[in-house]
Amino acid sequence: MKTIIIEDENLTAQRLEGMLKKYNPNIEVLAILPSVEASVEWLRKNDAPDLVFMDIHLEDDLCFKIFELAPLTSPVIFTTAYDEYMVKAFKVNSIDYLLKPVNYVELIAAIEKFKALKEQFAKPDFNTLLQYIGQRTPEYKSRFMITVGTKIRSIEVSEIAYFYSDEKITFMVTKEGQSLPIDFSLDKLATLLDPTLFFRVSRQFLVSFASVQTVHTHFKGKMKLDLLPKSKLDVFVSGDRMTDFKEWLGK
Repeated sequence: MKTIIIEDENLTAQRLEGMLKKYNPNIEVLAILPSVEASVEWLRKNDAPDLVFMDIHLEDDLCFKIFELAPLTSPVIFTTAYDEYMVKAFKVNSIDYLLKPVNYVELIAAIEKFKALKEQFAKPDFNTLLQYIGQRTPEYKSRFMITVGTKIRSIEVSEIAYFYSDEKITFMVTKEGQSLPIDFSLDKLATLLDPTLFFRVSRQFLVSFASVQTVHTHFKGKMKLDLLPKSKLDVFVSGDRMTDFKEWLGK
């Protein structure tokens, strides 16, 4: 079976590829594509794969744009961070889906379903899906599923102090001081979390209101933050975000 993975989270894509190889070493991942633009370019130049794994929000647009710009007739299994309400839209349209972080057992079940029903897969009704996305009131993440070794933990957003990026890996820091790797970039997290509770202070940090203990005026007009739990890295507010940060603190 030949497949492509359309996913802008590199760690998530690599993890999915690893699980596919574990399920069947003969599965060929032809490409890992991070954006609508890259996906359209690849699809225009190559034969259609047998199956596509596709994230909803890509780095440059919603994935549905791909279907408008490129000849994609392959069945699609969506990998999504949307909650159960959103998933109803996919069920209505007979599209299979996997909630992030992707679970190995659920991945196998989705592939087996595809193999059993691949001749019956219909083109999804993207207008209905876009209507669900465009008209629904934003529903932010209330919890994250974190894979630690062979175990999966559920972490409530209320338990999270802040997120940070280090050496191209994103970490979640709980209020108890645990630092746990997470399969989302800070860019993606900023779209999933309630902006009244979390603020992206820099390219490296996304902090909760409750975690900000002290704001220091630093040299050249910069701001330095003391977070709780204490961060092992210095936390500065980027110059272009200081005004918005002050407004956020004062709300």
